[in-house]
Amino acid sequence: MRIGELAARAGTTTRTLRYYESRGLLPARRAGNGYRTYDDGDLKLLRQIMTLQDFGFDLEETRPFVDCLRAGHPEGDSCPASLGVYRRKLAELDALIEQLSSVRTQVGAQLARAEAAVPGGPEPKCEFGGDA
Repeated sequence: MRIGELAARAGTTTRTLRYYESRGLLPARRAGNGYRTYDDGDLKLLRQIMTLQDFGFDLEETRPFVDCLRAGHPEGDSCPASLGVYRRKLAELDALIEQLSSVRTQVGAQLARAEAAVPGGPEPKCEFGGDA
């Protein structure tokens, strides 16, 4: 298939495909007439890249999965390098969850403090919103 068909089937743009090709993630095969040509295996590579990016992986983190597929494995995450990327991403996500949980606790404490200061007292006058 040609680049436009691959882009349409994957739900992306030809510009994105050219970029992936320039980064070595998609093959740069050309037909005799100079057109780029792709097959269903390339569509599988592209879908793997896009799924991982939807999960928050950066483009370079997708490379081990692409290499695994190119090596003939039926799934891109069955190789040791892919598993390593998964482990690093999970550790990164765990750290972010911990950080967000801490921020949530702090915001909750600030809200509780602010709400405790209001009951029985006058409503504070706000400078914004035309209440002045």
